[in-house]
Amino acid sequence: MKRIILVLMCVFYAVNAGDKKEKANCCATTATEEFAAFGKSMAFVSLHEAPEPFEFISSGGEMKTIKTSDSMDARMFVVRSPQASNNYILLFHEWWGLNDYIKQEAQKIRRDIGNVTVIAVDLYDGKIATSPDSARAYVGQVNEVRARTIINAAIEYAGTKAKIATLGWCFGGGWSMQSALMLGKQAVGCVIYYGMPEKDVKKLSTLQCDVLGIFGSQDKFINPAVVAAFEKNMKEAKKKLEVKMYDADHAFANPSNPHHDKAMTADANAATVTYLRSKFVQP
Repeated sequence: MKRIILVLMCVFYAVNAGDKKEKANCCATTATEEFAAFGKSMAFVSLHEAPEPFEFISSGGEMKTIKTSDSMDARMFVVRSPQASNNYILLFHEWWGLNDYIKQEAQKIRRDIGNVTVIAVDLYDGKIATSPDSARAYVGQVNEVRARTIINAAIEYAGTKAKIATLGWCFGGGWSMQSALMLGKQAVGCVIYYGMPEKDVKKLSTLQCDVLGIFGSQDKFINPAVVAAFEKNMKEAKKKLEVKMYDADHAFANPSNPHHDKAMTADANAATVTYLRSKFVQP
């Protein structure tokens, strides 16, 4: 009898543990997991030199802390529209975290687009990488469920009437894609800078906006084959995708990168601004 009880207890705990694991992974995506795996590649790590020193000057942005559904705080850098507006951009940092460079980009995007509030979302929960080793550690520590909880908190902060576009680079490029999928009918646009695109055509078919993808032909990770597959999948999903391919390597538009290409960055930024302005009604 004791043996039977012991067996039943083992089965119960195994099933319960499996159920918890299933719930924890219910929102996991191949796209985000695949990018996280890049952190194990020294070739990928070597593409990201430590950010150059930078003095950030605030011009209207402020850090905000809000509660999330998991009873933890979420951190955001918010740059508000100069007038009442339901136009929002969710901005996602590279694998360095929500550092001063990203705060500067948030302020710049707000000025360039106009009547819009920019929310730079912190998916690292306050951690900021200053070296390739710390960056690869932090990107590997990102929990899919927690990341989506943070994004949902940002969406709720914007409100149900908000029209929201997404923008991100590298690690954040992939999350720009995922957040656009999460937004449903609130999504009005999505910009991906050399981030891992969603590969599941069924998921892409639920996308409610078009996408601007900016990539480098010399990128060996988010490479031309990945981009070509993305174009094919978007076409199959009957969604609009515009691709701008530059003769550059990964992270070419990163202003903290000592070797970033200023000319290509300026061209890509102009395309991004034109695209995002078209998504919002200007006063």
